[in-house]
Amino acid sequence: MTQPELAPIDVTRGEYRISTDRALLDVDLIHRFLADQSYWARGIERARVVRSLEHSLCFGLYRADALIGFARVVTDYATFAFLSDVFVLPADRGRGLARWLLEVVQAHPGLQGLRRWMLVTKDAHGLYRKLGWSNPLHPERLMEISAGAKPTD
Repeated sequence: MTQPELAPIDVTRGEYRISTDRALLDVDLIHRFLADQSYWARGIERARVVRSLEHSLCFGLYRADALIGFARVVTDYATFAFLSDVFVLPADRGRGLARWLLEVVQAHPGLQGLRRWMLVTKDAHGLYRKLGWSNPLHPERLMEISAGAKPTD
C-alpha cells in the first residue's frame, strides 16, 4: 500500500500563500532552519530532512515565491497524525502566519476524521491551545523512545 494521491492544495491570503506542492519546497532553507535555528532538530543531516519530507504531507508558507514557513504531518490518513517541524522565519513572525498555517494544516481534506493528532512543543503551547490542542488526557499512557535510549531489563 502507498500514500493516497492527494492533489496539492493552494490557499492565499494577501501576499501570502500556503501550498502542499512538493516541487515548491526550498529544501535547503528547510534544512538550514532545522539544523541551525530549531531547538528540536539542531544539527540534523540534510539527507534525513529529505527523507522526512518524502514521507510526510508538507505545507510550505510563501511570500511571493520565497519559502518563509513550513509544517509537516506524518500520518496514515485514517486514524493518526503527528504535526512536526512547524516554523515561520524570524523576519516574518508576528503577523499571525503561524496560526494561519496551522489552521490550513488542520483543515486539509485528507486529514479530516482522524482519531488523534499529536505534537511536541517546548514553547508554543498558547498558540496550539487557541487551535483546539490540549495536554494529553492520559499522559501516563504515552511512551517514547528517544535517540540513544538503551533497552532496560
